[in-house]
Amino acid sequence: MYAMERQQLIERELREIGRVSVVDLARRFDVTTETVRRDLDRLEQTGSLRRVHGGAVGIDRASTTEVSLSERRLRQGEAKRAIGIEAARLLTPGFRGSIFIDAGTTPAAVAAELPLVLGDSAGAVEIVTHSLEAAHILAGDDRVSLTVIGGKVRGVTAAAVGAHTVRSIGELRPDIAFVGTNGVSAGFGLSTPDPEEAAVKTAIIRAARRVVVVADTAKFGEELLVRFARLDEIDVLVTNGTPPEPLAAALTDADAEVRVA
Repeated sequence: MYAMERQQLIERELREIGRVSVVDLARRFDVTTETVRRDLDRLEQTGSLRRVHGGAVGIDRASTTEVSLSERRLRQGEAKRAIGIEAARLLTPGFRGSIFIDAGTTPAAVAAELPLVLGDSAGAVEIVTHSLEAAHILAGDDRVSLTVIGGKVRGVTAAAVGAHTVRSIGELRPDIAFVGTNGVSAGFGLSTPDPEEAAVKTAIIRAARRVVVVADTAKFGEELLVRFARLDEIDVLVTNGTPPEPLAAALTDADAEVRVA
């Protein structure tokens, strides 16, 4: 394979999942890691990507960058659905209680599975969310009882944020919360680009009896502008691939269960 062909494939993968690994690319292309690093250096020179430790990310992945909701729906779609199914399975048969659904496309994937998993017990479950996307998914299903928390709506995430939202969440005590994240790393924990989104996520984690983070592997190693939780503040991470070291070790040290869809 010519260098130009490899570089075009690397650019395509960056568009699809936002991050590439030197080791993974070397294995896939059957070339040395030095060859891959030269490809990445060349693409960085042309402004196609940004080099990070162990690989590269798309040029749009700065610590404050957020892609639109419609674009995020297209990324890792099958992985998010698998995560949603696996996360919903954490609810035991006949579950009774309350559930909080965070904003984001992966928590929305969990929301889509809840009526199916809850079955006949769905009517005895109170679901709360500040996400317009999750609310849209659940509002048409008469098997669930749904409460939507209001506030100022951020268009990029279709989520209510602000002091009213945070205060309302602080008055709740849901049995389980499904929380999304833009980044999860060993040293920085869970992070997101926007301070208002971070404040809401922090409130959810403090309120819930059990915290389940749902995140695809593209979030591994990412550190965005605002940390909203440490790894030891979560109970379960549901993802679509085994976390790499040192993240796996950090999750073990934090006594966080990892479930791979």
